[in-house]
Amino acid sequence: MIKVFYVLGLLALVLGCKPKTEFDKVKERELASGKVVEDLFLDLHFGMGRKDFFGTCWEWNKKGVLTNGAHQLMVLYKPEMPSGKETNMHFYPAFEDNKLFFMPMEFNYPAWFPGNEEYTVEKLMDDVVGLLEGWYGEGFFEVTNKNKTARAIVRVDGNRLIRVFRKDITNVRVEMLDLRVKDLPDMINKDDDA
Repeated sequence: MIKVFYVLGLLALVLGCKPKTEFDKVKERELASGKVVEDLFLDLHFGMGRKDFFGTCWEWNKKGVLTNGAHQLMVLYKPEMPSGKETNMHFYPAFEDNKLFFMPMEFNYPAWFPGNEEYTVEKLMDDVVGLLEGWYGEGFFEVTNKNKTARAIVRVDGNRLIRVFRKDITNVRVEMLDLRVKDLPDMINKDDDA
């Protein structure tokens, strides 16, 4: 009888242990490194308060770099893309305890229209990843959900997670998350998104 419980317990342990994905391994290694990366872009960083965020955006606005965008992510930036194509980048962060911890961004080509092969979301995805590699260096890699129906390009530097994915037929979404505050499963539906 004891052998049966031992075998059942061992079997439950083996079956209950989910193998770690490459993403899980990279995330664990980076978090364990103790490295803290707070830089985002345009002098914005994790941990800054709302007042500092608005002040920084206002300074960039006075220089003509940032403007008010007609989008749910209210700030509009037009970065120089690797392709040279005009691109809109809308962003607006989330705060917890008055500290920036999550920065969602959405990119689109204003010249997009159905059937224009020069401005497909696939080309935009490559362009956005190229921009981010210019800002943060190489090291982005692809992850998928368990059904391989959703894909994302990710990078983890210490506590900073960057996730890039196709939102719809015209937009690419980038999410930067401070893993010291929340983890990715807290921010997404695990079964639907990569």
